[in-house]
Amino acid sequence: MPELRKDPIIGRWIIVASDRAQRPDDFKMPPVIATKRENCPFCEGKENQTPPEIMALRKPDSNPNSPGWQIRVVPNKFPALSVGGNLDKKGMGIYDRMNGIGAHEVIIESPEHLLSMAPLAEEQIRNLLLVYRERLNDLKNNPYLIYGLIFKNVGETAGASLEHTHSQLIATPIVPIRINQEITGCKNFFDYRGRCIFCDIIAQELEDKERLVLDDENFIALNPFASRFPFETWILPKQHLTHFENIPQSLIPPLARILKDIFIRLEKALNYPPYNMLIHTTPFNMFEAEYYHWHIEIIPRITRMAGFEWGTGFYINPVPPENATNYLREII
Repeated sequence: MPELRKDPIIGRWIIVASDRAQRPDDFKMPPVIATKRENCPFCEGKENQTPPEIMALRKPDSNPNSPGWQIRVVPNKFPALSVGGNLDKKGMGIYDRMNGIGAHEVIIESPEHLLSMAPLAEEQIRNLLLVYRERLNDLKNNPYLIYGLIFKNVGETAGASLEHTHSQLIATPIVPIRINQEITGCKNFFDYRGRCIFCDIIAQELEDKERLVLDDENFIALNPFASRFPFETWILPKQHLTHFENIPQSLIPPLARILKDIFIRLEKALNYPPYNMLIHTTPFNMFEAEYYHWHIEIIPRITRMAGFEWGTGFYINPVPPENATNYLREII
């Protein structure tokens, strides 16, 4: 029988359509494959096809905007928001507006034409996480910017316009509504119970083990109880940490290791699916909060939202998260 499940953080309901339960090979999405290698502006040697780099990890004898780099950060050629100017907030009757001040950066993760993060060496993923941390800390100094979202789109279905593996960082002058909903839900839970809800989720999943994919001394990977999508996977630090940009150096290697492991499992289980990765962190202008906990969400894009989902806010998930966990655990 189908089951309604309530997300304990923001109160969103989802439908686990167990009567339509599917195995990974039931999803007919075409795998993400390389098709545009020759004209890729993100490949080494094509540096003149991007805006000038903001920063790069490169060989000591190489020059900016030239070959010899490992990771390269450039402004998005078609930014959603613009650096410079002021907000110029205005009210227009019941409507509010402000200038589109912000930052939109592209983090090119490898000079090689790879399609995802999974083939990267652990050392490269460690360096990538350090770049994430550095860019967030730099943008945090801008008094107009309040929130920074690091995200990754892999495959056209997931919104990627270029197939070469890359992440993006958009910093905004307001807290996005999804983040605000999470923070509000976490604050309400903390005010009622005096505990961080993410810490409680970690403790319960470690005890139940029904949705626990991986864990080590520092991190846990799980399929959330109210998963919106098949094989939706979260990675959380076991230690209560609020701001991703403050991640201790000692946690970078284990996070790189568990990220790579999860990407390999998802790609093997689902035949190289399109996916999104999101890092949810505390807004820049909030101090260390006892009630909010940064985490990474990885969402394979193997089902589509349709009229019911858009009209109601419900999500229909045809793969119970417990089943997804069993599949991912079995991947070697």
